[in-house]
Amino acid sequence: MQFNPATYASQSMAVDRNRVLRNTYALLALTMIPTAIGAVIGMSMNFHLSGWVGMLVFFAVAFGSFWAIEKTKHSAMGVVLLLAFTGFMGLWLSQILQVALRFSNGAQLIGTAAVGTSAIFFTLATIATVTKKDFSFLSKFLFIGLVMVILAAVANIFFAIPALSLAISAACVLIFSLYILYDVSNIVNGGETNYISATLSLYLDIYNLFTSLLHLLMAFTGDRD
Repeated sequence: MQFNPATYASQSMAVDRNRVLRNTYALLALTMIPTAIGAVIGMSMNFHLSGWVGMLVFFAVAFGSFWAIEKTKHSAMGVVLLLAFTGFMGLWLSQILQVALRFSNGAQLIGTAAVGTSAIFFTLATIATVTKKDFSFLSKFLFIGLVMVILAAVANIFFAIPALSLAISAACVLIFSLYILYDVSNIVNGGETNYISATLSLYLDIYNLFTSLLHLLMAFTGDRD
């Protein structure tokens, strides 16, 4: 039997990509624990921090965490920092959960948003994994869309226009759904080889998708009675 270096290299790359994908999904599942703990703590202490102060605190912690995780992504400390960051995100999540639970059907709204997020994630992740199609062409469109959403969100701190807020949430549902497709495809096709970085990207996709869906559900199906 003749040894074919090209075939061996191809098989080795496939094994590495599958390993990164498995580790990413395992760590992604683990991040839900500190997220849930942070959310429970936030709701128990009635955590609330909004407006300019809230935005500055959030971006300071978020970008500081991104930097630290990127610097330690090849070590166990990267996992620790990632889990700590998701705990903070859970604390931040508690704010919208508290608002949702003021509705008489708040628990149902949260459950529906969670189911919807899971369905979108598993559907798009499966498409990216099974087809192995390269969705890197979405990169520029998604980046521009994300920048526009951030700018609109900052502007809406001043204007507080309900319709704009809903439009931002609807745009986020589209953008972060496509980001799931893009990020999973990036792993499958070898563009992302570090499972900690991959987990962070997918976690942010899921987090923003969930909060955007919940916001829309509260606006359109929330029952204040």
